[in-house]
Amino acid sequence: MAKTQIKEMIADILTDFLRENGLELYNTEFRKEGRDWYLRVFIDRIPEGDEMEYVGTEDCELVSRYLSDRLDEKDPIEQNYFLEVSSPGLDRQLFEQKDYDRFAGQLVDIKLYKSIENSKEYQGILVGAVEGNVVIRDDDGKEMAFPLDQVAKTSLAVVF
Repeated sequence: MAKTQIKEMIADILTDFLRENGLELYNTEFRKEGRDWYLRVFIDRIPEGDEMEYVGTEDCELVSRYLSDRLDEKDPIEQNYFLEVSSPGLDRQLFEQKDYDRFAGQLVDIKLYKSIENSKEYQGILVGAVEGNVVIRDDDGKEMAFPLDQVAKTSLAVVF
């Protein structure tokens, strides 16, 4: 089964269950690492207002048991794999427009495929994903736009 089909299948299985429990599917990965395959499912709290609520271990356990039972019933994935359910973490990667909209105003790290102005890494306040670009504002208030197809990864910055 193709990776995109697996992502769609996981979304079909989980969407209603997650919504009933105040959660949403953040991302799904199916990848081989060494000799082993991993099905990683990232869940998040449905945002309500401005306050960030976090996923707890009990949420991950609940979803893991539910998903494991559904996958055992259907047995749609041929190879053996390890199922992992977790939160996207404080340094979550941004994937979709809704992620860029939700986290506008937050500090982000951007990693590029190719250097721009002698750097592949930038940090700034996320303005958003606008017209095919990730736009951030630096400390001086200067906006920088990076074409989405040149961005390897955008993630929330963790500052201690």
